[in-house]
Amino acid sequence: MSMIGDFEQQRVKLSTGVELDVVDIGPRDAPVLIFLHGFPESHRTWRHQLPHFSKRFRCIAPDQRGYRGSSKPQDVESYTPDKLIADIFALADALGVGEFTVVGHDWGGAIAWGVALGGQPNGLHPAWSGRVTRAVIANAPHPAIFQRLLLTNEQQRAASQYISIFRDPASDAIIEEHGIAGILAHAFAGRVPSGGIQPPDEIARLLKDWEDRDTCRAMINWYRGSPAVVPAMDAPYADPPAMPFPKLTIPTLVIWALDDVALPPCNLDGVADLVPAVQIVHVADCGHFVPWEAPDAVNAAMDNFLTTD
Repeated sequence: MSMIGDFEQQRVKLSTGVELDVVDIGPRDAPVLIFLHGFPESHRTWRHQLPHFSKRFRCIAPDQRGYRGSSKPQDVESYTPDKLIADIFALADALGVGEFTVVGHDWGGAIAWGVALGGQPNGLHPAWSGRVTRAVIANAPHPAIFQRLLLTNEQQRAASQYISIFRDPASDAIIEEHGIAGILAHAFAGRVPSGGIQPPDEIARLLKDWEDRDTCRAMINWYRGSPAVVPAMDAPYADPPAMPFPKLTIPTLVIWALDDVALPPCNLDGVADLVPAVQIVHVADCGHFVPWEAPDAVNAAMDNFLTTD
């Protein structure tokens, strides 16, 4: 894959008290796509999508709170999902955007689920209701399904033990000494997916992004601020108490790479019950980082989804 140069970013001050570095390209009067990256990346997760979609859409891609040059408060409370979700609506406000389609991968996908549930018509958050018209989620589990799997499914529980390592205060010393690369090596010892697909220039960019220890701690705080319960492997397996979970009714595209080490395809079981207007696209022979591992498949699926009513 060819090298893709830098995207111009602007500094955007949000009403939530943080400042984000943001890519904002494409026609101002076009429909808006807001792209949310995951851990441990940046807006460059979307480097193959932004040039493609900015011909027809206004494409907005922040470095989210805690990442790269964006504001990185150091307390865990600053990274609870409600604050990360509020940032996205505040970003839309700051850029003069009313309605938008939210697009997310990994942690950005987790936030995108929340943005969509809060901002769909008659959504969970009255102030935002009606502003999110569609959602595109790539390899990010539905919150209700993921928590159920952690409690009941051995494969997903095993795959998520790295979260407990990230949350362990004993990891702070590793982060201090070796940064994100060190904590990744520790948490995924022997299980790190082969990185043959990420071009050397992108690896160099990531390593540079990860040098700042405040950034490293902030990125890990996304895991520490999450309410998800990750039981130990020897904890009992039991169904969670039955709780009605609000349905996501807007058109939603779920793109799932099938060789994801951290998120097996069992995360798709039951999605259609919770998201009645869902389209699911499987991407075979692809690992977790589907936006850049299989960009043509992602772009084609999104093109198809965004041009149908």
